[in-house]
Amino acid sequence: MVDTVDRPSNFIRNIIDEDLANGKHSQIHTRFPPEPNGYLHIGHAKSICLNFGIAQDYQGQCNLRFDDTNPEKEDIDYVRSIQDDVKWLGFEWSNEICYSSNYFDQLYAYAVELIQAGKAYVCFLNAEETREYRGTLTQPGKNSPYRDTSPAENLALFEKMKAGEFKEGECALRAKIDMASPFMCMRDPIIYRIKFAHHHQTADKWCIYPMYDFTHCISDAIEGITHSLCTLEFQDNRRLYDWVLDNISIEARPHQYEFSRLNLEYFVMSKRKLNTLVTDGHVSGWDDPRMPTIAGLRRRGYTPASIREFCKRIGVTKMENMVEMPMLEACIREDLNTNAARAMAVLDPLKIIIENYPEADEEILSVSNHPQDESFGKREVPFAREIFIEKEDFRESANKKFKRLVLDKEVRLRGAYVIKANRIETDENGEITTVYCTYDADTLGKKPADGRSVKGVIHWVSAKHAKPVEVRLYDRLFSVANPAAEEDFLNAINPESLVTNSNAFVEPSLVDIKPSKAVQFERIGYFCKDSVDSTAENVVFNLTVGLRDTWDK
Repeated sequence: MVDTVDRPSNFIRNIIDEDLANGKHSQIHTRFPPEPNGYLHIGHAKSICLNFGIAQDYQGQCNLRFDDTNPEKEDIDYVRSIQDDVKWLGFEWSNEICYSSNYFDQLYAYAVELIQAGKAYVCFLNAEETREYRGTLTQPGKNSPYRDTSPAENLALFEKMKAGEFKEGECALRAKIDMASPFMCMRDPIIYRIKFAHHHQTADKWCIYPMYDFTHCISDAIEGITHSLCTLEFQDNRRLYDWVLDNISIEARPHQYEFSRLNLEYFVMSKRKLNTLVTDGHVSGWDDPRMPTIAGLRRRGYTPASIREFCKRIGVTKMENMVEMPMLEACIREDLNTNAARAMAVLDPLKIIIENYPEADEEILSVSNHPQDESFGKREVPFAREIFIEKEDFRESANKKFKRLVLDKEVRLRGAYVIKANRIETDENGEITTVYCTYDADTLGKKPADGRSVKGVIHWVSAKHAKPVEVRLYDRLFSVANPAAEEDFLNAINPESLVTNSNAFVEPSLVDIKPSKAVQFERIGYFCKDSVDSTAENVVFNLTVGLRDTWDK
């Protein structure tokens, strides 16, 4: 169960409190209604936390409903992934999973009611003519020449549509509302169209499918939803939502409330754009760790708690805004700082030879798994004469601010000894290949006996025992904060969003770590084993987030 201590307050919860106080509702019933035409992204996580969170906090119910009215773009794989994402975030839906397709017979019957009442008609305008007749934001539309067809004739035509006697696009059922309405969604919107497409739930039973705006409100009413929560782009559509329910014989009257959608820096949130990234091969799939999908964030190492906390911090308002990426990264850092064990890895290795350490010797050191939490226990780390450190942790000369290894200076190896750099070896290009050191054998777990101060501490791995791994360093997928505003968002892809390092080494304890388990590579960042590509022969680690935000620098 998700912790509901310190329940958040927002305008939607204030409405619910008032509805319960005045007796409008005795129990709260919400729903999360994704279309199964892609993977969920972090914007959906905000809606999941809102809808399921409200149901939990008010001891109500929340349905998981798939608004599956467009079979051409839907897939059972999306249905499964959405269920997995909701569960992974820590929520459970009430009752059985719902599908709008479960209500296709009822939806058809309600469409027939509208036709019989003279409030819907079959229109034979083609797509271009329909746009022309619709008008513009500044000019009213004009009535279709088929608008005044008799109810009897419309019923016969609609039955022929259902029977598959018309081609796709040849005609559509439209609601008869007001072609002069200032709201475009009320200008006789299409409520049924012809599609000869196999449906993942209803197979080939139907060749006509209801439109989302017609389906959504009726599905809410059938399920007894009290508060239908959606994002602000559906604000005008609330008029159509109410019109449909007001003009059919259904008793329930759910109410739609709108809140601002989540816009996050350096991401696109449009499913169409995300699908383009996948199908055009700009990313490896919907679960690519650079994607804002819940599956991508999970594969990258984000935790359910960090995403729930992020959604809590950004809040629920009616104000559109762009959330800064560091806010999301701060949530995962805070979570992993507390909950991730520490281990050592070297991404850019430089060999150290400890000349006064016996060549044939090696030892097992006991190293703490977490500096602030003893409950994490200790692990065994092998130590030998030759080790690897990061190249950036050594300089031939440096000022006092450099607290790492310097020629003729000392540094402490994490959990091990104090070493001193004495000389170097270079290759034909002048690159340093080896640093020869000596160690103080009396400094394991304690300060030097003579009281001298050694301030720097660096990480390391034993060259003999270290395991080679591939490390994937992920950065923002886009190089601009708002790629959706670009003329072509694909031109804003960050060419360094993925840097693969095949020359890294980790201590042996990391090889068998589970893919979902986070670990801090000491002094580098938080990582997890890749859940897709990592194998026993080729271990792959993904960078979740660095220890601090360095993007602006």
